[in-house]
Amino acid sequence: MSRFMPRTFWQWVFALLMVAGLYATYVRIFFGLGGSTNLTDQFPWGIWVGFDILCGVGLAAGGFTLAAIVHIFNIEEFKPIVRPAILTAFLGYVLVVVALMFDLGQPHRVWHPLVNWNPRSVMFEVGWCVTLYTTVLFLEFLPMVLERFGLKRARRVLRGVMLPIIIVGVILSTLHQSSLGSLYLIANGKLSTLWYTPLLPVLFYISAIGVGLAMTIFESWHSSKAFGRALEWPLIQKLSRVLAVVIAVYLTMRFLDLSRRQAWSALEDPGWESRLFVLEIMLMAVPMLLLFRERTRQNPHTMYAAVTMFLFGFVVNRLNIAVTGMERAAGVTYIPKWTEVVVTLAIVAVGFAAFTLAAKHLPVFEPVHGGEPGEGEAEPSAGELAPAATQGD
Repeated sequence: MSRFMPRTFWQWVFALLMVAGLYATYVRIFFGLGGSTNLTDQFPWGIWVGFDILCGVGLAAGGFTLAAIVHIFNIEEFKPIVRPAILTAFLGYVLVVVALMFDLGQPHRVWHPLVNWNPRSVMFEVGWCVTLYTTVLFLEFLPMVLERFGLKRARRVLRGVMLPIIIVGVILSTLHQSSLGSLYLIANGKLSTLWYTPLLPVLFYISAIGVGLAMTIFESWHSSKAFGRALEWPLIQKLSRVLAVVIAVYLTMRFLDLSRRQAWSALEDPGWESRLFVLEIMLMAVPMLLLFRERTRQNPHTMYAAVTMFLFGFVVNRLNIAVTGMERAAGVTYIPKWTEVVVTLAIVAVGFAAFTLAAKHLPVFEPVHGGEPGEGEAEPSAGELAPAATQGD
């Protein structure tokens, strides 16, 4: 029995989150949304939509971004980091579906949009695209399982149809990443002018590309730490350059749109909206400026800090749209109940644990210096990485 007891600090944190999450799940099932959340008829969407779904889908965008770079644009040098990105995306979408089950009033009817069609509804399109893209991600993830169990014939068959599958996946991901922004187009007059714009679908899509690149860098950093692998530093450097450009394009569009709509005056209004808007912009603008600097791209720790800051900026943006920007029109102040927070944290913890298990038991990582998948070298220190980074420039 002792072998199953938590031993490290993070194992204890995980165990406590699982216990609290199970209790919160019990409350959700037997007492409904009213008993397990602080949601109301005036404010029906909270962090389970704002974080678990809007952020979850965006943070899993690395899958379609890297798949398009390697398999469609045929940039083979990024192949070593495709599988981890696919695994992150697949787990992300599965957990988004789990989170959706908590948020639905009647989760046992989650399958209804598949048979009761309403093609004029953006939510219908999002539901279908997420369902199909999760299936595509499973098929992209499947070769790791087939390789692990030595099913070479099945793997060859799947490889023969993989390119069309990847193309379909990129199209589906493009559709629903932008459609998540379209959900809020009907909120004109309800969503604060700091965030409401007809460009929401485009902004959601561009920010998803950026966060997909950022999550790939973030995941590569932690994988190198957790599994003793060398950090794919030249690839990370190139991704960081592209990420800086994507953030610049996104912020330029935001600023031009705010100017065109004369929405800057909303910053003078009292309340949390203006402060959280400034926080959101700073969490994106500062990483952009850092990543444009060659010195930042030569320092793994500074780059990691910049990428993490941008990820927080992305999360703040989605929560601002889903929560902060809607409170004034709703006339209520929404503060999540502890059960809502615990469920969210438990889902995130399950994602980290599932990635760790998959990375340990499946060939997630490409061979390093002629080794087998999953085998690698210890991560070089920052000082050892710097010369290689200079050469990469």
